[in-house]
Amino acid sequence: MPKVFVSVSHHRYYLNPDDSPWEYEIEANPSDLTVLDQLFDQKDQHEWKNFWRAHLPYVPYHLDPENDEIDLRLKKLYAFIHEYGNEEAKQQIETMHYYS
Repeated sequence: MPKVFVSVSHHRYYLNPDDSPWEYEIEANPSDLTVLDQLFDQKDQHEWKNFWRAHLPYVPYHLDPENDEIDLRLKKLYAFIHEYGNEEAKQQIETMHYYS
């Protein structure tokens, strides 16, 4: 399987480590990357909806279901990276509060 370099903060992955900054190295085939694309797209859609909701001060953050959806996608992203990641990526994710 080819090495892929993932940037969760930029919602992207790269096939060349010098293309852009990245946080995690994984090994995944093209069909696996389709899942990663979908997770990034879903997170982007929920963040966009949340952007508009943020302009409504009468909806508290903790009562906004869009925030829960964003958190769920982030957990799924880290689970994906943990499954396909190298040992360094796995160790780093295992220290996060998302991993439990």
